[in-house]
This record gives sequence, structure tokens and C-alpha cells, in this order.
Amino acid sequence: QVQLAESGGGSVQAGGSLRLSCAVSRYSVSVDCMGWFRQAPGKEREWVANFARSNSYYAASVKGRFTISQDNAQNRINLQMDSLKPEDTAMYYCAASSRRSGSCVAQTTYNYWGQGTQVTVSS
Repeated sequence: QVQLAESGGGSVQAGGSLRLSCAVSRYSVSVDCMGWFRQAPGKEREWVANFARSNSYYAASVKGRFTISQDNAQNRINLQMDSLKPEDTAMYYCAASSRRSGSCVAQTTYNYWGQGTQVTVSS
């Protein structure tokens, strides 16, 4: 089993920064993809960034502004978000996949999800 718990959301003005953190509890489970997704009101959940085989990948809308990182000592996956825009407003979810198949940008690949943390960016 894998348990995920996000923290670090909040409200910020456009141009500001937030750092999201995902605490990962993993019990004898090998994880292939670790990622962040987001869902804005009235929209479908979308991929933001992920780790796979020590490489990081980003959606075009956040590349250059967001940075995904992992802290193996504390079992955390972090998402540093800089130069935030109002369109970044969404519920952000941490996710993990142990399926060893499927694309890491597809939410259907992931079988473990956190509860989400809200990010609100005002103009």
C-alpha cells in the first residue's frame, strides 16, 4: 500500500510562490511514477509534472515556473511553484503508480492519490 498526504497549499497573489509537499508512506511497494496533477473548478484533472526513473517532466503550461523534486531522506515529493498565475488556481493532487505500465502523464496510470491541497492565485 502507498499513502500520500499533500500539504503547503494556500492563497497567493499573481507572481508569488508556493511550495507543495507530498508525504509518501510506502509499504513494500515499488513505485514507477510519482506525479502532481491539478483540477480547476469546472475542468478535468490535468497532469502537471512527474518523476520517472530519476527524470522529471513538466506540462508546457508550467515548464520553467514549477520544479518537482524528491527528498528521499524525508520520503517527500515536492512541487516548487514560482511566478504563479491566476490560471494555476486549482486543487493539486499528489499521485503514485505501482502498475509498471502506462504513461506517467496519464492519470489512469496512477493507482494511489492524495486528498489534494488547494492553491488559489489572485490577480
